Amino acid sequence: MLVLTVGAGVVGFTLDHQGLWRLTHPDIRIPADTKEFAINMSNRRHWAEGVQRYIDGCLSGVEGAQGKNFNMRWVAAMVADVHRVLMRGGVFLYPWDKREPNKPGKLRLMYEGNPMALLVEQAGGKATTDGVQRILDVEPTDLHQRIPIALGSANEIDQVAAA
Repeated sequence: MLVLTVGAGVVGFTLDHQGLWRLTHPDIRIPADTKEFAINMSNRRHWAEGVQRYIDGCLSGVEGAQGKNFNMRWVAAMVADVHRVLMRGGVFLYPWDKREPNKPGKLRLMYEGNPMALLVEQAGGKATTDGVQRILDVEPTDLHQRIPIALGSANEIDQVAAA
């Protein structure tokens, strides 16, 4: 599948058996609400308290801060995880962690954060470094500059910011 934006929404093309790209998803939209999240849970102890609170709320289900049951998905490949967000909604988080406190994040702004942020925002979602600062507003200072990432369903990204 090829997912594309030219700045006016997001479309998806699927390669058929004859080798032709067919428009199969003419208007990809990320629902504002979700019940899915993707994060590497093995790093939980290293996250900032706000991210821990948000994920704890997701894991607590209807009794938690979000008041609904969540499913966790984690492929550990950003493109696959963001594709799922585009197709079904959800959030993808790769937050800052305290193992390397001076390193702002693991993923690269220029060739991971920005391309995925553009797709997510064009599909109606939000793409931030921390739930608040837009990834697309980050001024690059280095080709391999790293950032934390929280992107996906808009209302859920707002909850990440509030945590």
